[in-house]
Amino acid sequence: MRVVIAEDNALLREGLVLLLGSAGHEVAGVAATGPEVLPLLLEQRPDVAVLDVRLPPGFRDEGLRAALDARRKLPTLPVLVLSQYVEETYAAELLGGGAHGVGYLLKDRVGRVDEFLEALERVAAGGTALDPEVVTELMSRGRGSGPLDSLTPREEEVLHLMAEGRDNATIAKALVITERSVHKHIGNVFAKLGLPPSDSGHRRVLAVLAYLKR
Repeated sequence: MRVVIAEDNALLREGLVLLLGSAGHEVAGVAATGPEVLPLLLEQRPDVAVLDVRLPPGFRDEGLRAALDARRKLPTLPVLVLSQYVEETYAAELLGGGAHGVGYLLKDRVGRVDEFLEALERVAAGGTALDPEVVTELMSRGRGSGPLDSLTPREEEVLHLMAEGRDNATIAKALVITERSVHKHIGNVFAKLGLPPSDSGHRRVLAVLAYLKR
């Protein structure tokens, strides 16, 4: 994959370059400040962008703003956002544009090399990769009435793991159930959310968005 990195911490930035290179990926460009990001993405049009939420000059949300701008100009651009902490507003805003090819991980996750690379590849392929702490934080906003309230505890567990970007086999292993059971629970979730039969990947994205936005 061709990857663009936006990270102001030189040590982490160079570490990501080395990590991705050793995994067989090409780093197409690096940025250290917010204003550099969008022009670099438009020039390189990478397979995936890895962006820190907070970048110079303001260290507020420059990276996130760049990600949102890039998604508007390049709607199919997969974006994996890194953050030091769970920032609920930023995560919700990023997901508000659709969960296709979107990831939000805490920086601690980068140290778990296999997990990070798997998440990056999943996002590049159009999937989602949400840090478990991000999902938990988004869900802590409280519930409203709606079809999600009709989910059984097991169906909600399955949907929670779907929101992290887990596939059926991984969900089955985590919950110690069969893949057939996972498939059945997911079918029930789709039915209760009123998602008609279509591309199953698209329905997974819609289900995850409904789950995180309630």
